[in-house]
Amino acid sequence: MIERRVWEFKLYIPYKRKMKVVLLAGGFGTRISEESHLKPKPMIEVGDMPILWHIMKSYSAYGYNDFVICCGYKAYVIKQYFADYYFHRSDITFDFADGNRLEIHDNFAEPWKVTLVDTGLNTMTGGRIKRIQKYIGEEPFMLTYGDGVSDVDIQKLVEFHKSHGKIATMTAIQPDGRFGVLDINNNQINAFREKSKQDSGYINAGFMVLEPQIFNYIKDDSTILEKEPLETIASEGQLMAYKHRGFWQCMDTQRDKQQLEQLWESGKAPWRIW
Repeated sequence: MIERRVWEFKLYIPYKRKMKVVLLAGGFGTRISEESHLKPKPMIEVGDMPILWHIMKSYSAYGYNDFVICCGYKAYVIKQYFADYYFHRSDITFDFADGNRLEIHDNFAEPWKVTLVDTGLNTMTGGRIKRIQKYIGEEPFMLTYGDGVSDVDIQKLVEFHKSHGKIATMTAIQPDGRFGVLDINNNQINAFREKSKQDSGYINAGFMVLEPQIFNYIKDDSTILEKEPLETIASEGQLMAYKHRGFWQCMDTQRDKQQLEQLWESGKAPWRIW
């Protein structure tokens, strides 16, 4: 018998295939401790589905289906969820009279490839990214946090990143204010108004696109991405802002979760683009 071998040659051509999407899902979520003591924050549900699922669906709507999830706190919960994904999404018959036969009805699967990486319990954001370098290789990739949803146009974000040739692009938004603004002169309040976006500076909303050079700026597990790496890249003129004027909201508190739930239940959730 003649053994047949198929040799596969891989040629790296930037942007010729869909980028991988890296999701940071390893934090403790202490500010929403009502639920995070039982599960990692990205697994807290909005509309009966983990917020992590909502984020992945947003990327998938633009054809980005290759995910690398940086796990940490209660990593087994995330791993178990994807291991049992068919059970979560399908009707099932258990036939105990017929040798414990299992039948899955209307089998549904997302077009996803999901790599789950235990990046350590106390690892910082930069360290988590460094740990998944071997799954990224020498290709650009996308990165976001596992607790924020948005209607950002992923394709336009990628096109903007490709247009400037810098190391990193960060989506920037102006958040709505939660508190009123006071105009004070000599202890006298001359005007009171609700805080608007114009009163706020831009903040990091995640939804980044990064070149593989980013790994060179990360030392070890103790490195916080938002500190030295991004600060250094910014000082070198290598960090660009993609200004998003649409919807964005993170789920830091129980109040945030309730607002997202209300939007989802209303059928008008802005991030639901699929």
